[in-house]
Amino acid sequence: MPVILENLAWPEIAELREKNGGLLLLPLGATEQHGPHLPVAMDTLLAEAVCHAASDATGVPVMSALRYTVSQGHTPKWPGTFSLRHETFIATLRDIAAWAVASGWKRLLLVNAHFGNDAPARVAVDQLRLTHIGKLQIGLVHVFKLDEPIWQEYTRDAADLHANAAETALMLHLHPELVHMDRLTNSDDPDRTGSTVFSYPVAQTSLNGVTGSPSLATALEGKALFERMVSALTKTVAAAIIEDPPLPAEHWEGLPEVDYE
Repeated sequence: MPVILENLAWPEIAELREKNGGLLLLPLGATEQHGPHLPVAMDTLLAEAVCHAASDATGVPVMSALRYTVSQGHTPKWPGTFSLRHETFIATLRDIAAWAVASGWKRLLLVNAHFGNDAPARVAVDQLRLTHIGKLQIGLVHVFKLDEPIWQEYTRDAADLHANAAETALMLHLHPELVHMDRLTNSDDPDRTGSTVFSYPVAQTSLNGVTGSPSLATALEGKALFERMVSALTKTVAAAIIEDPPLPAEHWEGLPEVDYE
């Protein structure tokens, strides 16, 4: 069974801090349009599912997923998208990490399933590794880039993908009751960003919020992709439990913490 932190009381949580290197998993999702056929919670549902499966295998606890993150690139054109500012998201991650340190956790792994979170999450990690140096080890992984075959499958029908074959297949496996395949007639939409110089929001690149070919998706492919994600994340988590800084403390101990306020 996965260890889901929000379902526990503090005495059980206090015991967990002393296990698995004091590691926590924090799923990063989003609430944003995913075409006419997928739920707006798609990224959150995926981040949670992969983390819960890895927790089941390792015993590492999973925090409540962040459901509202950085989705500004989807614009208000299609209803269902709710976005934080980049600065708000970064501040949220910093606050969560500060509370993790204050309550005795030693390691925090951000497990992201939303492309828009990449840049601000990396900024947060860059800040946090200095703010809590020697107290908290902080890292970021993306479920869609846990290994090269996963990434190749994700981008098979579109490099600038969204609600495409891979994401649709994953939802057909995890939550088929939330997928509306009957709405996909003429809904495949090509990636129009292959030769662009500038960066464009989705309203300028997609007709219906889709980029890719979701009509090609199957639950069987989704199952295989999900299992590969779980296997890769489980290996990453197992490594994170025991990983120490490459250089021993004598080389960096005593460095001042950096405050970004």
